[in-house]
Amino acid sequence: MVKRHKVYMEKRYNDLNTYFRNSFGCRVQKISVDAGLSCPNRDGRVSKGGCIYCNAKGSGSGAYSKGLSITDQLVAGKTVLAKKYKAKKFIAYFQSFSNTYAPIDRLSALYNEALAVDGIVGLSIGTRPDCINDPILDLLAEQAENRLIWIEYGIQSVHNATLNIINRRHDFKCFEKAVDATKKKGIKICAHVILGLPGETRDHMMETARVIADMGIDGIKFHLLYVIKGTELEKMYNAGEYQCLTQKEYVDILCDFLEILPPDMVIQRLTSEPHANELVAPQWTSRSNRNTTFAMINDTLEKRDSRQGKFYPNVA
Repeated sequence: MVKRHKVYMEKRYNDLNTYFRNSFGCRVQKISVDAGLSCPNRDGRVSKGGCIYCNAKGSGSGAYSKGLSITDQLVAGKTVLAKKYKAKKFIAYFQSFSNTYAPIDRLSALYNEALAVDGIVGLSIGTRPDCINDPILDLLAEQAENRLIWIEYGIQSVHNATLNIINRRHDFKCFEKAVDATKKKGIKICAHVILGLPGETRDHMMETARVIADMGIDGIKFHLLYVIKGTELEKMYNAGEYQCLTQKEYVDILCDFLEILPPDMVIQRLTSEPHANELVAPQWTSRSNRNTTFAMINDTLEKRDSRQGKFYPNVA
């Protein structure tokens, strides 16, 4: 399916751009799309409150509510990203809410519409581990025969006590089952992990790293737990019940995490970036500080003379 090309310069972690270049031989960019889907943690199937850090937009752009089709969103995204990054190929990233949470016929239509757009070479589908089943996996496995298909599962932490605090409404076993079923179908998996969750220490986060490192997962996205408007987390923050990680704390923990992961796991994201008009705290997560955070990560790894996988698989 994916041809092998020249291997580009190696970094201290296996970043997504390098993975794409080695797979396709050119710059590839993700285009976020809003399919207008919901979430069982919001529509009442398991809860109506949602996770404590998620507001009514669900990390989405609101494009669907504005009447923009998947095709419209992708065509617009291609124009911007081709000019900004000289990208030649693109991945349609179904980001908002849970993008396997719909009847199979609707999912098939959405995915096929995206793949029909010129220049789209694959899909990345964000969802929850309790929103997957064999018919959906069979659909994606069929598409993965000639396209690059990733499923991105939000797990956030391997600790059930933490999952309860953040109101995930599923346990870690649910994630394990979803990963196992997805691996059997040969579909690539990206896990989403949040650093700085309420009640978690560095030891909790390193345990999450060790567990995920041994699960045979293909990629990972790191998120900082930041506070945005209209969430339960905002209420906790305002009441003095939650304190965000500092920039240095986040960088140090992230680098510790990278050292534990397999060296071939694709690092799809090093930190998350909130919408500017929604951010409450911490201010260092704003777009203007993004490059500073990246520089601190690289500097920390260099000062340690370290890299992703340094302590894999023998971690004390």
